Amino acid sequence: MGKIVFYEERNFQGRSYECMSDCSDMSSYLSRCQSCRVESGCFMVYERPNYMGMQFFMRRGEYHDMQRMGMMFDSIRSCRMIPYHRGPFRMRIYERENFGGQMYELMDDCDSIMDRYRMSDCMSCHVMDGHWLMPGEYRSFMNMGMSGMRWMSMRRITDMC
Repeated sequence: MGKIVFYEERNFQGRSYECMSDCSDMSSYLSRCQSCRVESGCFMVYERPNYMGMQFFMRRGEYHDMQRMGMMFDSIRSCRMIPYHRGPFRMRIYERENFGGQMYELMDDCDSIMDRYRMSDCMSCHVMDGHWLMPGEYRSFMNMGMSGMRWMSMRRITDMC
C-alpha cells in the first residue's frame, strides 16, 4: 500500500491531508498543495481534479517545493496510487486520435518513438498490461487535458516503487 501526505505550503507547512488511495478532488481538504511526502509506494499527481491536466510521477521521498522540482503547475488537485505490478508490460500506441493510423506495440521502455518507429506523432494509446507513466486507455490525449501535447517516449513503472 502507498501513503502520501500533502501540505498547503512549501516545506511541509500549513494544513495537511494524508492519502492512501486515489483522490479525485483534494479541494475539499486543502486549498492548494505546494509540498508533500511520499512515505510509501508511488503516486501520479495531477494539476486538475478528476486526474486531468498535467501529471507528475512521485516515488518515495520528500518534495519540499513542487515548483522548484520542475513541476509545471502550481498546485496538485488529484492523485492516483500506482499499485505494484508483477508480470508483462504491453501498450499500444497510435499515430492518430481514436486509435487511428499506424499502431505499434511496446513491451519495454522507449526513449524515442521517432527513432524506433519513425512515428512523428503519438495521439492515442491503450495500456493492456502493467503500469506506464500514462495509465489506461486514451482515445485522445485531449481527454487528459493535454491538447497539443506530443508523447515522444514511454516508460514502464517497474521496480521504481
